[in-house]
Amino acid sequence: MTISQTAEYALRAVVWLANHPAGPLSTSDVARGTQVPAGYLSKVLQALSRAGIVESRSGRNGGFRLTRVPTKLSVLDVIEAVDPIQRIRRCPLHIRSHAGELCPLHRRLDRALGLMEQAFAESTIAELVPSPGDLAPLCDAADDDRNTTDGHQATHRLSSTPPGR
Repeated sequence: MTISQTAEYALRAVVWLANHPAGPLSTSDVARGTQVPAGYLSKVLQALSRAGIVESRSGRNGGFRLTRVPTKLSVLDVIEAVDPIQRIRRCPLHIRSHAGELCPLHRRLDRALGLMEQAFAESTIAELVPSPGDLAPLCDAADDDRNTTDGHQATHRLSSTPPGR
């Protein structure tokens, strides 16, 4: 189980902002530091702003900054803001005998999702902030084998609505 590329981009942006608390940073500054395509990052930052995780200032000295200290912001808060973890509530195979409860496989998978959710909830952004000597870009986009030729994965989601609804 992995998080989506959108959630990864959001985490990169939030960690970058946490590591640069002095003032608001422009989308292009964050994009450069996180190796995230600026156009897509703009949408991610808007979603984070709607969730109250970052705030934006317009104008000459504008940009984005965190609204909470990194020790009070969980990894789950960031993920839930852009691409919530979808728990299994009913049998995805639509097997009649599983109506009302999950089969053993899907019950185990849902438990695993719950454990992943718990791990993210117990992890703060402060734990991810690099040490002061590690201010190079957070990720080398060329090393990301999940990327397509345009720099991002085909399954981005910014909606809290699960696919197909």
